[in-house]
Amino acid sequence: MRLRTIGTAQVSGLCIGGNPFSGFSHQGDERTKEMLDYYTPENIKATLRMAEENGINTFFGRTDDHIFGILREYWDEGGTIQWFAQVSPSRGEPDSWRKWLPGAVELGATGVYLHGGVVDNNFANGRFEVLRDFLQQARDLGSIAGFAAHNPEALTWINENMEVDFHMCSYYNPTDRSQHAGHIATGEKWDDEDRAKMLAVIATLKAPAVHYKVFAAGNKPILPAFEVIGANMRENDVALLGFFPKDDPEMIAKDVALFDEHVDAVSA
Repeated sequence: MRLRTIGTAQVSGLCIGGNPFSGFSHQGDERTKEMLDYYTPENIKATLRMAEENGINTFFGRTDDHIFGILREYWDEGGTIQWFAQVSPSRGEPDSWRKWLPGAVELGATGVYLHGGVVDNNFANGRFEVLRDFLQQARDLGSIAGFAAHNPEALTWINENMEVDFHMCSYYNPTDRSQHAGHIATGEKWDDEDRAKMLAVIATLKAPAVHYKVFAAGNKPILPAFEVIGANMRENDVALLGFFPKDDPEMIAKDVALFDEHVDAVSA
């Protein structure tokens, strides 16, 4: 698997995401419970090891005490995966990202990015100073820095007004975040029109894009999605997948093989 360059980091073309570790299934309450039950700390660490064994060198995961503790253990036990930290405010504390950002860098994050719902919400309400503050603090800490978003217009504004190292680009925009930045588990939609809008924006971005929610959080067929990724990945773009080995212990190896076939082989 070819490595890409994001900031000063070398990142595997396919990376592992942390939503399943925290029960963000986007597939209903029963599936969420199944993920939470399965993903004990030991199973999270085992999944990260499997990812590394299959050539994945980067984990994109949230900032909270749960993930902080698991990463400490994983690295202490010899794991070497690098971490791009999804800087997420604590529930009911919208400004607590200011605490989690330096905490993530101190723990060892290679890169940081502001949570997509937070970006969508602040963009929708014209609070651009929050985005500028995040980037300035990340720069002051010496970190590779970017922003996630589900709304393509937010990334267009960032691309035109800020100098970032990468963009986190959700293929789908499942819920309106203009009123609430946090995860909304009900009423999610997975429209391919939203994907088309995001892909059009990705083509214009100055910095590398991280393509995520590429399978609509498991709600869309896998092979056609890989073909879309392969047709739209640029030189230093990467793709981000969440994995659930309870469904298939060989899931990571199979997806890496599909990425090699439908993405790297196409762009080689």
